[in-house]
Amino acid sequence: MLEIITYPNKVLEQPSIPIKDVTDLRIKNLINEMVKTMRAHNGLGLAAPQVGHSLQLFIAEVDNQLLTFINPEIQKLSGKEVKMEEGCLSFPGKYIDITRPNKVKIKFTDSSGQKQILKTSGLLARVIQHEFDHLRGILFTEREKEKMISIKQNFL
Repeated sequence: MLEIITYPNKVLEQPSIPIKDVTDLRIKNLINEMVKTMRAHNGLGLAAPQVGHSLQLFIAEVDNQLLTFINPEIQKLSGKEVKMEEGCLSFPGKYIDITRPNKVKIKFTDSSGQKQILKTSGLLARVIQHEFDHLRGILFTEREKEKMISIKQNFL
């Protein structure tokens, strides 16, 4: 199992770099270890920077659906915003009400190297946005401060 990096470690605030070879055995092993770590901590998502790897990679598991997002790009966020309590494995015991768009359209490469586009809403959309922020070095505590004034402008 991997060690989860907790705040205030500066690696959490660094933008991550794209993965060049998504089929590299080291990437596959990292994904497997991230899944074990996320499940052991009862998380819904985990980004590579949270385990000390500044790579554009995160996983999400909602309703028993495990997804791997490599080099993701958010293409669209809905106009409807929903406030919900969020936690973060890098901030143990901290929960914050965060407002985020309810729908997301994301382009990514999956763990088998296939290009994918996913449109989703609800909890999975929220987890995707939270983990995507980790790849950009944005902490969920910053979203609280911003009050989501311009999140949509960041991606459109």
